[in-house]
Parts: sequence; structure tokens; C-alpha cells
Amino acid sequence: MSGVCLELENKVALVTGGARGIGAETVRLFSQAGAHVAFNYRQARQRAEALVRESGGGKRVAIHQELDSPAAGRALVEKTVHEFGRLDILVANHGIWEAQDAPIDRMSEEQWRHTLAVNLDAVFGLVQAAVAQMLKQSPADGNPLDESVGKGHIVLISSTAGQRGEAYHADYAAAKGALISLTKSLSTELAPKGIRVNCVAPGWVETDMSAGTLKDPGLGAKIMSGIPVGRVATPREIAGPVLFLCTPLAGFISGEVLNVNGGAVLVG
Repeated sequence: MSGVCLELENKVALVTGGARGIGAETVRLFSQAGAHVAFNYRQARQRAEALVRESGGGKRVAIHQELDSPAAGRALVEKTVHEFGRLDILVANHGIWEAQDAPIDRMSEEQWRHTLAVNLDAVFGLVQAAVAQMLKQSPADGNPLDESVGKGHIVLISSTAGQRGEAYHADYAAAKGALISLTKSLSTELAPKGIRVNCVAPGWVETDMSAGTLKDPGLGAKIMSGIPVGRVATPREIAGPVLFLCTPLAGFISGEVLNVNGGAVLVG
């Protein structure tokens, strides 16, 4: 008896922020599912090159690309299409979070603008170019369009901060909250055209970005006490739901905000 397979054979995926953390695990899972994967990196060149060299699954390409503007997002999509000739899946995973608390009355305009430029403006450019590409290309397997698969998949990575807010990190929470609204708007617009748009909202995850906070004796204990399952997530536990949303098994899911937070935030 064969098991249920999450397959993405012949698909091309773009994963932003793919050199480490959630992004790297997403690259690995998509590749293992048979997809060809492009991912960008900003500084982690050695990690990116090592990820490309890993065996198993479809081809992987690392692209050095800053994502801090709509133009940068469009450029990354263009480079991906240049490499593979098409784009079937976009996972907007990249983002920045200032570890240092910034009370709103003292938060610099530079920090506010930079966070929104990376976490929101670049996503606009990515989505804009990805949708244009998906709408004009034929199905990856050459067969007539299967409505359970559609013309493409977009998954935006938000956060529990985008749902309940985050004191002293209003810039990050505002951008992540905007991605949730963007998901719903895009779903209404694009579902009739065969493009499924969904969102994954992780809670605390073991990544480089959260390491400093989680290792702080006081803050770490406080965070753990608010997670019913008693621990933070591994990057793979976020990448798995992302993969699922891009397979035919999720063909009737559109505009959904999938909470992956260990029960810490319950939002219907």
C-alpha cells in the first residue's frame, strides 16, 4: 500500500530568504518533493552555496539579491525565470526583526521605513512580477489546466505578531499584519484566475533571528510559558505546512491564514 505523496514534479519555486532557518528547510522540502528551487540570500553566501550542493530532489539555484524595495522583488522573479524559464510557486519568507526593543515614541523613522521596505514593499514587487509570470505561462506538465492545481501558488509568511501585535516592535507587527490583509485581498482577486494565495503565521521558531531573545533567561522563560505545547517550533515544522499549501491536496484552500504556533495564538 503506497502512502500519500506531496509531489511538486516539474514545478519551479522561488523561496525568499532561503539560505537559513525556515527558508532553508522550505528549499529542502520543495526540492525533495521534486521541484526546482531558486532562493535568494543577502549575506549568508557560504550557507547558500552549501544548500545548493546538498543532494536530493530537483535543481537548486542560489541568487544574491537584496530585498528592500518593489524593484528588488521584481528583479528576483526575473532572475528566477531566467534560470528556469517559468515560475509556479512563490514563498515570500524573508524578513527582518530588530532584536532591540524600540518604544514607539523613540523608534526612528529609519527603522520604521527599513522594516516596511523589506517586510512589505519587497513582497509587493515579488507578488506583482510572480503573478504576471504565472498568468501568461502554460501548465508545467503541458496538460490542460487541472483546477485542483491551478496556475500557481503564493504563500506569504506572516507571524503571530501580525495577529495580536508586538509591543516595542510595532514596525514588524504592522508589516506582518499587512501581509495577512494582502493574502485575503490577493485571494479574492486571483483565485478565479487559478492562483491560490495563502499565508502561514508562525509563532516562535528556532532561527538565527530569534536566538538572542529565546536564550535570554527572563524572556525565554516567559515565551515558553505562553506556548501550550511547551516549546518553540523547528524550521521544518513551518516548512511542512508551506509545502502542503502548494500541493494539489490544498487545491480548495485560498485566502487562509494557517497558524503554526503551538497553540499560542488561537485565531479563527
